[in-house]
Amino acid sequence: MTSYMLSGAQNLRLPRGEAPAGLGFVGSSFHGRCLPKLRMDFAPLGGNQKARIVAPRCSVSSSRPASQPRFIQHKKEAFWFYRFLSIVYDHVINPGHWTEDMRDDALEPADLYDRRLKVVDVGGGTGFTTLGIIKHVDPENVTLLDQSPHQLAKAKEKEPLKKCTIIEGDAEDLPFPTDTFDRYVSAGSIEYWPDPQRGIKEAYRVLRLGGRACLIGPVYPTFWLSRFFADMWMLFPKEEEYIDWFKKAGFNDVKLKRIGPKWYRGVRRHGLIMGCSVSGVKRESGDSPLQLGPKAEDVSKPVNPLSFFLRFLIGTIAAAYYVLVPIYMWLKDQIIPKGMPI
Repeated sequence: MTSYMLSGAQNLRLPRGEAPAGLGFVGSSFHGRCLPKLRMDFAPLGGNQKARIVAPRCSVSSSRPASQPRFIQHKKEAFWFYRFLSIVYDHVINPGHWTEDMRDDALEPADLYDRRLKVVDVGGGTGFTTLGIIKHVDPENVTLLDQSPHQLAKAKEKEPLKKCTIIEGDAEDLPFPTDTFDRYVSAGSIEYWPDPQRGIKEAYRVLRLGGRACLIGPVYPTFWLSRFFADMWMLFPKEEEYIDWFKKAGFNDVKLKRIGPKWYRGVRRHGLIMGCSVSGVKRESGDSPLQLGPKAEDVSKPVNPLSFFLRFLIGTIAAAYYVLVPIYMWLKDQIIPKGMPI
């Protein structure tokens, strides 16, 4: 599959002169503002045509800051949210938002070239992403970590994952020594981190010198109704936020690759639970140079039961909207002729 890699939010290079599909270029910027007609510059290189999209700098749509957690962007709410979602996760969420094709495409930047690589899958849940990792790496070299025992119970039932190390843990406070792993992978977990920067700082810490982190997560939608529900449910970062978090943590060679299911073509109106794969390389041994204060959320502190219930209820209602989005988009994909934006 053709890769679309960004070293920043504005520059997108397309191999082999292919036009982008489902990337938000058709009459829209990445964040919902209209773009003038784009120019394609072609330059021969070694006999092959290369294309580069030249677009004006875009203004960024507003969203709630990452420092203001959404209703399910709390560890306790996420714990109970997945207590119920784990029952149907592999059969409801994956078919619409996180398919095998998407997973394999998103894992490409992780550069899993050697079966002896030591890999940690943070927020691995039911092990769907881990199954993609062990296509390239021996299971005994893979560690799957998640805060949800209910999700991990599903992972432990999968025969191909029997030789993996499966443990409970916190993505923002990983239970591993510094300089432990060759690869760090996290898919569909950052949405629930109260402090995304801390989680990415931890990714840097546990990697060895030259190790690569690959974080797969959602993208902020452009359609106003989808933005509303996104800001109620969980964290949908903007592309430039991902890149900024990686660079602040100390990563080099930071790149962002856009991913999406086959039905998601045309303008990126509704956001995706899995919409981009961000990667970076650890440049120095030891901990991240970034200094942070206390954790944003202390799970040991008691919560107000009424406040918890209301946050959980509102967040779950908002999540239901994103269960309907792939159904709606799949129907449009069947009706609207191929090649036209939806």
